[in-house]
Amino acid sequence: MTPSPDEARRTRGLEMYASQFGLSVEEVAEHMTAMLGPRMAEEAWQSGAGAWSDDDLSMRDRSLVVIAALVTQGGVDARLRGHLRWALENGATRGELDALMALLAVYVGYPRASTGMELLREELGTGE
Repeated sequence: MTPSPDEARRTRGLEMYASQFGLSVEEVAEHMTAMLGPRMAEEAWQSGAGAWSDDDLSMRDRSLVVIAALVTQGGVDARLRGHLRWALENGATRGELDALMALLAVYVGYPRASTGMELLREELGTGE
C-alpha cells in the first residue's frame, strides 16, 4: 500500500531528524516527543520534511544557511550545537564553518558571531 502524501512527508521529516540527531528513524519519534511534546514534534517532522528534502539546495548549503540564521537569532545555543555537528556530515568543512563565523561578524555583529565561534570550537575542537 502506498503511503499518503502526508505520511510520506512525515517519514521524510523523521529521516531528516534521525540524521541530525544520529538516531535511527525508529528512535527519533520518541526522542523528539520527549523533548518537545507530541504536537510540536509533529510540526517539526512536517516542516522539516519540506525544508530539508527538495532538490534546489544541497544539504551542505542548507546547513550553512541554517547555521547563519541561528547565529543571527542568538540565544539558540542547543540548536546551533547540533547543526554545527550535522554540517560536517552534510559536506561542510571546518574551514568553511570558521569562515562563515568570521563573515557573520561583519554582517550580524561580533558578539553573536563570536558566540557562534565559541560553540563551534566547543563542538568540533579548536581546528588547529
